[in-house]
Amino acid sequence: MDSWLRCIIALALAAVTSAHAQTYPSKPVRFVIPFAPGGPADIIARLTGQQLTEILGQPMVVESRAGAGGNIGAAAVAKSAPDGYTALVTTSAFAVNVSLSPNSGYDAERDFIPVAVVAKQANLIFVHPSVQAKNLAELLAVAKTGKLAFASPGSGTTPHLTAENLFNVMSKLDMPAIHFRGAGPSAAAVVAGEPTVGAGAVATPLPFVKAGKLRAIAVSSAKRVAALPDVPTFAESGIPGVEDDTWIGIFLPAGTPPAIVQKLNAAVNQALQNADMREKLSALAFEPVGGTPQQFADYVKAEIVKWGKVVRAGNIKAE
Repeated sequence: MDSWLRCIIALALAAVTSAHAQTYPSKPVRFVIPFAPGGPADIIARLTGQQLTEILGQPMVVESRAGAGGNIGAAAVAKSAPDGYTALVTTSAFAVNVSLSPNSGYDAERDFIPVAVVAKQANLIFVHPSVQAKNLAELLAVAKTGKLAFASPGSGTTPHLTAENLFNVMSKLDMPAIHFRGAGPSAAAVVAGEPTVGAGAVATPLPFVKAGKLRAIAVSSAKRVAALPDVPTFAESGIPGVEDDTWIGIFLPAGTPPAIVQKLNAAVNQALQNADMREKLSALAFEPVGGTPQQFADYVKAEIVKWGKVVRAGNIKAE
């Protein structure tokens, strides 16, 4: 009798979940960005949100909850109701923070369900025009003779770790990071010359580079990026073996019904096929990704391992 009762309850719950998924979303979905506005996560959340609003028929509301290298916003989403109406849109800092911030207030693999990687792009080393360096070799030479620091979008972001690895691990410099609350403030600081060197995902400094307010030095991708065809890769600049991306992905709280996860994933993949969306991503030097939740979960695990090695090699601590 007990087994029949359990079976009936399970079928009833499955029916409720299925009905919920079929009507999802029936109200606005909140995209929580754990960084300041203007950075890669914010840019992608807004572009994706516009497409998903049309596909799913409900507004995607973008909300910034910056602080602690992305941990404050992530922890808030981890504790939210697992109903599909609160999602985390974050960067590869999510994978970094596993080793950088072990007391983050959440478990990256236990408390979240990866939905999809939306897009990725290379990290860029850039300088204020006053810096007497036109390429990476010249910048490293200047850094050896003068006291330089670099601006980062925040402790634990992949631009931060790309620069730490380049300047302090590989090149044995003593070049400290100055952390800002997001990519926008970080790039703006270098435009103002305080400090004169910066690292960031390409999208945020790109307009300043185009306007001549910043000089691009090198990108961390395997190939040159289309938006900056004259800017060499790290490998072309004499630093082989560096292929770092800042990726932007969507996560839901653990416990969210699988049907809702799949519906949001399918909508993201549909959005990435839109010609206008792809054109906008390309203009910002983003590469669309997409794929299944399982592919994203596997990718996150690999990224956790990769960035953990960099954190340990550089003895990098959360700030």
